[in-house]
Amino acid sequence: MAFELPPLPYDYDALEPTIDKETMHFHHDKHHKAYTDKLNEAVEKDANLQGKTIEDILGMISSQPAAVRNNGGGFWNHDFFWKTMKAGGGAPSGKLAEAIDRDLGGLEKLKEDFNTKGAGQFGSGWAWLIADSSGTLKIVSTPNQDNPLMDDAKDKGTPLLGNDVWEHAYYLTYKNDRAAYLKAWWNVVDWDKVAERYAAVAG
Repeated sequence: MAFELPPLPYDYDALEPTIDKETMHFHHDKHHKAYTDKLNEAVEKDANLQGKTIEDILGMISSQPAAVRNNGGGFWNHDFFWKTMKAGGGAPSGKLAEAIDRDLGGLEKLKEDFNTKGAGQFGSGWAWLIADSSGTLKIVSTPNQDNPLMDDAKDKGTPLLGNDVWEHAYYLTYKNDRAAYLKAWWNVVDWDKVAERYAAVAG
């Protein structure tokens, strides 16, 4: 079964002024669609990939050609990214907040270190908050469309939130000021979704 472009879980202008309507149209309808289409083209060429979930494919990515890696990562990362955001954002609470305090030194330190990772990612890529195999929270970054689910990831783990630091994610509003985008992005982080993902890992 072919992979399908997931719809945005909100209106294109829902995240304004943090992320503008035009960027959302361009990012979802053009970039995410292109990753989806090219992933399907790549999978169609390999019978061993057909019928597998995207997570299955990412878990064996080290044996796949660049087209599968780049487009499979782009497909998964963007679906995850849209679902990580909502209008109004919020704040972590409960067990997630406790884990952030325990492992990362509190919310403000998390934001500071996450923004540093995102700003320091050379070229294009992603910044992530993950839970490793022991349930410990860590902040990591990946190049291009790589992610911590890939079998050859430097830092493996379950993504809890991730921010796209490719220029197409922010250039129309923030130009080349990635740091300003990273700082503003916290206004739309859906901490309820992050907590739901953490609960699935930590129990």
